[in-house]
Amino acid sequence: MPVPDVSVVVIVYNDADRLPTAVRSVLDQTLHGVEVLIVDDCSTDRSFDVARQLAAAHPGRVRALQLPENSGGCGAPRNHGVQHATGDYVMFLDSDDVLEPNACRNMLEAAERTGADLVSGMCVRVEVDSRNKKQTEWYPWLYSRTRTIESVSELPDLLVFDTLSTNKCYRREFLLEAGLVFPVGIHYEDLLFSAQAYVAAQRITLIPNHVYFWNVFEKAATKSISNRRHEIANFAHRMEIHRRVDELLEREGLDGLKFHKDVKFLKHDLVLHLRDLPLLDEDYRREFARMANGYLAGIAPEAYERVQRIQAICAYLLAREDWANLMPAVDTLINRDKLSSPLAERDGRIYWCAEHLDDPEGRRVLDVTDAGYHTRSVGKLFLRNQLTAYEDDGQGTVRLAGTVVNPLGKVTPGTPLRGRLELKARRKSLQAFSFPLTSLRIAADGLHWDAELDLARRLRPLGMIDAVWDVRLILDVDGVTTRTRLTVGGVDLDSAHALRVRPRLTRLVSDRVEPATSKRGHLTFVLDAQGKAARRANEVLRQALRSPAADLAKSGVRKARKAQRDLNSGETKLRVYHEVFSKLPVRKGLVVFESHLGKQYSDSPRAIYEEMRRQGVDFEAVWSYDGRKPEGFPKDATLVKRWSWQYLRALAQAEFWIDNQGFPLRLVKRPETTYIQTWHGSALKRMGFDEPRMKLKTRAAKADFQKVLDRFDHFLVRSEHDVRTLANAFRLRDEVLLRSGYPRNDALVATRRAEEAGGARERGPLAEELGIGADKTVLLYAPTFRANPNGSVRGFELPFDVDEFAERFGDRFVLLMRSHYLNNVVLPPSVRGKVIDVTGHHDITPLLQLADGLITDYSSVMFDYALLDRPMLFFAYDYEEYANEARGTYFDLKEKAPGPVLETAEELFAAIEGLKAADDGHREARRRFTAEFGEYDQGDAARRIVGRFFGGGAGADRPADNGPAYGDALPGPTVITGSARSGSSVKGEAHDRA
Repeated sequence: MPVPDVSVVVIVYNDADRLPTAVRSVLDQTLHGVEVLIVDDCSTDRSFDVARQLAAAHPGRVRALQLPENSGGCGAPRNHGVQHATGDYVMFLDSDDVLEPNACRNMLEAAERTGADLVSGMCVRVEVDSRNKKQTEWYPWLYSRTRTIESVSELPDLLVFDTLSTNKCYRREFLLEAGLVFPVGIHYEDLLFSAQAYVAAQRITLIPNHVYFWNVFEKAATKSISNRRHEIANFAHRMEIHRRVDELLEREGLDGLKFHKDVKFLKHDLVLHLRDLPLLDEDYRREFARMANGYLAGIAPEAYERVQRIQAICAYLLAREDWANLMPAVDTLINRDKLSSPLAERDGRIYWCAEHLDDPEGRRVLDVTDAGYHTRSVGKLFLRNQLTAYEDDGQGTVRLAGTVVNPLGKVTPGTPLRGRLELKARRKSLQAFSFPLTSLRIAADGLHWDAELDLARRLRPLGMIDAVWDVRLILDVDGVTTRTRLTVGGVDLDSAHALRVRPRLTRLVSDRVEPATSKRGHLTFVLDAQGKAARRANEVLRQALRSPAADLAKSGVRKARKAQRDLNSGETKLRVYHEVFSKLPVRKGLVVFESHLGKQYSDSPRAIYEEMRRQGVDFEAVWSYDGRKPEGFPKDATLVKRWSWQYLRALAQAEFWIDNQGFPLRLVKRPETTYIQTWHGSALKRMGFDEPRMKLKTRAAKADFQKVLDRFDHFLVRSEHDVRTLANAFRLRDEVLLRSGYPRNDALVATRRAEEAGGARERGPLAEELGIGADKTVLLYAPTFRANPNGSVRGFELPFDVDEFAERFGDRFVLLMRSHYLNNVVLPPSVRGKVIDVTGHHDITPLLQLADGLITDYSSVMFDYALLDRPMLFFAYDYEEYANEARGTYFDLKEKAPGPVLETAEELFAAIEGLKAADDGHREARRRFTAEFGEYDQGDAARRIVGRFFGGGAGADRPADNGPAYGDALPGPTVITGSARSGSSVKGEAHDRA
């Protein structure tokens, strides 16, 4: 017989039922030159009989082998299979998994094309027990494209993350020549074997194809070896394998790979076992710590900087066997959004706990200032709620007690508190029952609570439909609501009873629930179906659910759900908007306002709206908002959620659209509707059709972009610079442009005129609100965002030390920090009162009015602040990178900046130190700057726009005819992105002022 191309070694132990499916996935390969070697690890069930039957049914293609005694692992049967393989290449398959039909063909072709010793493809993890058999690609970034490497050092992530042996195809001669065998008598043999193969291979090829389906059975009665992490021997084996891999890397001089592997150990291997610690006993924890800490001692300290902070915290606390702080940290490790520690503040920094802060390493690892916990209100924190007591009467009453974390004492003794427990069926849209707390009080270690739950009288499950009930404590803290889950760790539920309840359907399904711990460590109640009658009833129900009638009913439900999803889909809404809503009559006086895609009540749309109210214009106002609930929007307007049916109908019937960024791109504006695009700032960076990326787009994409821009009936400009740049970049017709200035800037012009007339400046209520004394000089720092070459937003880090600013200038200056809304900056408590985060102030105008000076970089806020004629500093520390980036700029900032352009933090601090002197030489430049970029900002833009389009009202003042005539065109956007739902605006650099 011809030599097979590929030998697939299928290993099996006590898995007779699933073995045929695995073998069939090999026999059905599109590559026919494949042999199957079934190696039975001395099973005690029918596995070897099934193997022999398969061999008999497929002579010459399937062979059945058996080890003389059970090896207890995967290594020995795989080695045995390789010894008997005759194919040019070898692959491995477990009896409960399957190969993708083209796996052998794709791997063989890649191996022969590239001459690789080892070819690896993508593994897909299938959660067989889940309702929809959820599939997850295993480390897909490794397999984004076909590539061949000469050494694993070229791609360290391969060795670090993809340690499977089963998604690979090995040249058999390579295995034999390199002496590669799986270790025997120890678990996690894949880790060592894969490392040895990666290091020995002269060439490795990766292909972007699915090759292996790894079936995971979470509800299996017998857990797989890798899922038996509660056994201490399991962890001992993992540690031994890691030591052997380390020895291999050291022997081969691959220290760089060792570092990457250390990082992965902290991020993955250790985390897998830490997750189980809260539910395991003290003896296990002590032995676990002994073994883990022996290994952690050899990990480079730098590795801790490459992992998530909570992962480093857990490893640090484990090394010190600080169980009191480690167990809460593990809770956060499992539930990443949860804050499980009360935190500690020392020297202006926030730490995970108050212990270990005398240790420099401890201060470094435990510092969580950048997480911003101290900046968030209680309502925006998911707090740990430790269950401290569980008692039941064996009938239907449960008594619970717990303690909720009170971080940094945010909840003070005088804070009004209320609370209740809620039991809610896990299935969506089903029942929920509430129980009042019997007590709730503030103590030194947190918020203590007690509750008594009369489940026998109150809980009314439907049966199999709502078999799992989650428990939550809902707290009202001075009118602010926060929800917590009940963490079980430390409370023994083993002695708890099954409790009687009153089901809404039949008691035959079950009339009892019992407490259980969820995967994330939280208290749940689960319907108890263990009684004989209950099991019989459930079996009857299951059979009924598999009947033709049930299939018909389920099909109907699925169709109904699909119809509901389709009804609320973006495509359906677009169709209804164009085919139904747009046929309704336009409602005279209906005006839809939107600012920054519904995120804010701000900017020029706000200024126009408030001017319309001031003048007494008779109109129907609709404001759009984006988010769970509108905050800060006017109460005298109708509020509609962006992309809701009400929003679409309002837009379809509106007489006017007024916004500053862009209504959803795919909504066609009716001819009877007037679209006033106020835009949101002049441009420094190139935008629209001037962008190099736009020039590379297809003719159809450019035409679609132009259609969006052509919706504008009027576009506000504030200077001829806008006409030459924005309007030209968006190819706007001259008759569309309104040379009116920006309504939002009317207040700034009025402020400057009042100061010039009176010689003094009123700071207004905002200074008092922020706690700024009259003796302090106020600086506003408002930088723009940074983008990657593909247009995505880059993370932003403060380019100067705020602690140094506070130390040097805190007695004379206050710095207002307003990051771009696409970024987030966390200030340490050490600068409290000296540096203030004002990013949450959506309307920047009061901030501009308050500031004695502006620090910016390339933000369009420079054009607005110049109207105040106050000092400006340009901290352009990355100017060359920014100016020479693919988009380019319309002018050289260094030539026209109305203030010093600074490149280093020391230059910035020196300029602040001599702010008045630094400004003296730029007064004339500032006047030229204002004249060039704000020539139409005369302080009456809102009044003139209202007068022109809405006629004003009883309170209207006729606009003085001393400004430029209304002309044409509007400023334009930058990039148009989007689909029916998400791609919803024209975006550009000018949105910095948001």
